Amino acid sequence: MAYGTKVAFEPVREVAFGSIGAAYAAVGTATTDYTRLIGCSNNTDAEIYVSFDGITNHLRLAASSFQLYDLTANAIHVGNFISQGTTIYVKRVSGAPTTGDAWFTVMYSQGGV
Repeated sequence: MAYGTKVAFEPVREVAFGSIGAAYAAVGTATTDYTRLIGCSNNTDAEIYVSFDGITNHLRLAASSFQLYDLTANAIHVGNFISQGTTIYVKRVSGAPTTGDAWFTVMYSQGGV
């Protein structure tokens, strides 16, 4: 297995408040590589759930919040990753958001895991 030498970014995945409903909806396309870092931003006025399988509530993001997950903190050859081909999903916790959007920034090692 080859190890990357620099970070690369996938396109930002965004969803407007009007598309965040009671059921999980995909945000963009599946990841193209193994995710090392992921930034999760909820710029809506409501809490949202985030799922990496479209079924399970994995993360809960407060309104107007941001979370950063460094899955491979200081690890070059080992670490945890979000699998290649993973789709990110969102849904509202209770009340529907009325403004804003949510977005996800995905980073991976260029050249492999």
